[in-house]
Amino acid sequence: MDPSPHILIVDDHREIRELVSRTLEREGFRATAVADGKAMRRALADSRIDLILLDLMLPGEDGLSLCRSVRAESAVPIIMLTAKGEEVDRVIGLEMGADDYLPKPFGSRELVARIRAVLRRASGPAPAAGPQPEAPGNYAFDRWVLDVGRRELRRDDGVAVPLSTGEYDLLLALVERPQRVLSRDQLLDLARGRAATVFDRSIDTQVSRLRKKLERDPAEPRIIKTVWGGGYMFAAEVKRA
Repeated sequence: MDPSPHILIVDDHREIRELVSRTLEREGFRATAVADGKAMRRALADSRIDLILLDLMLPGEDGLSLCRSVRAESAVPIIMLTAKGEEVDRVIGLEMGADDYLPKPFGSRELVARIRAVLRRASGPAPAAGPQPEAPGNYAFDRWVLDVGRRELRRDDGVAVPLSTGEYDLLLALVERPQRVLSRDQLLDLARGRAATVFDRSIDTQVSRLRKKLERDPAEPRIIKTVWGGGYMFAAEVKRA
């Protein structure tokens, strides 16, 4: 039997760490709780972590900086936890690579539902047996290949570009439907699923992040185009690789 998902809780409040740990363990998760970024990095190096609950306000290096550094090296899902409710903090957290955002105080049922929704999105399709690079299901466009089996984006020079779970899900939804105008609501359903709680600007934020990675000039996008009043269109020619 597969081991239960391992959740890393990063919060400087001991009471919150203990409460969340107990809640997750009752729900069948494994939980490791730490107080700061230094301990977080040790836990990531020493354990296989399936999801990080990361507090925004931490002593020393803050949550946004930690989120950015984790995302530069890994696609492990991240849910930001914060007492701040302003939209700017929410959007910045998503732009740094977080997959979801949960303001404090939060209920245990909502926390568990968010974790399960993000883990479902992160699991993706099970890789097929046998060699993956030549398997059908990869998508080639412009100077890129999206490897569905490995959930990996590669440039034509072989460089792999890391994608967050949200970025991958959105890009896959777009490349599967090229030359079609998709509304934000359609993309939310396709990329995140109806069971997930999402934010009004999450699609716009994810598109902005994808453009920075895909486009030669993000200010003049040629791959993901905005259709005013309609949504977005994946304008590049897509081939199955």
